This record gives sequence, structure tokens and C-alpha cells, in this order.
Amino acid sequence: QVQLVESGGGLVQAGGSLRLSCAVSGRTFSSTAMGWFRQAPGKEREFVAAISRSGSTTYSADSVKGRFTIFRDNAKNTVFLQMNSLKPEDTAVYYCAADGQGSTIATGRAGFWGQGTQVTVSS
Repeated sequence: QVQLVESGGGLVQAGGSLRLSCAVSGRTFSSTAMGWFRQAPGKEREFVAAISRSGSTTYSADSVKGRFTIFRDNAKNTVFLQMNSLKPEDTAVYYCAADGQGSTIATGRAGFWGQGTQVTVSS
């Protein structure tokens, strides 16, 4: 059974930083592309970032380019989302996702999902 467990969310002031983590179990991590999505209240879930199985290719939404970085540690079965220069509009529940291809995740699809972690950015 594949499990994705997010951590690292919280409350931060605008301009601040947070790092989200997602630990994966039940699946060979190095064979799994990973990604992050978010959903703000009253809005649809949106793609944030994805990373290929090797970590050599990343994908990012235009809204977070230059501010958010996705990276992975295959030895620790963990993917990270480093979020800098946070804005109030980044407030959302952030979800970790897994699939076979990073390009698939970048189109909004994933086979496995975490339970989400809340990120709140105050102005």
C-alpha cells in the first residue's frame, strides 16, 4: 500500500519561507515521479511542481516559478518543496502526489495522493 505523508506546513508572514516534505512508503521511490498540488478555499486544485524519477527534470507552475523549488532525496524516500517569497495567495492545502511520470503529474494527474498540509501566509 502506497502512503504519502506530508509535513512542514504552518503559518508564515508574507515574504517568508517554508519547506514541505513528503515521505513515501510502499513503492520503489526511485521509480516514482513526485509532485505537489494545492487547493485554496473555494478554488479547484492546481498543479504546483513535479520532479522526475531521477530528479533531473522538474516542472513548475508559472505562479511559483522563481520562488518554489522541488527536489528529492531518493536515499530518504522523500520529496521536498522549498517555498520562498511566500505571498498571501499561496495560502492553501498542499498535497503531495506520486505517479510513474513527472510529465503526467504536470498535466494534473497522479495515481497516489497524500492527505495534505495547510500553508497559511499572512499579509
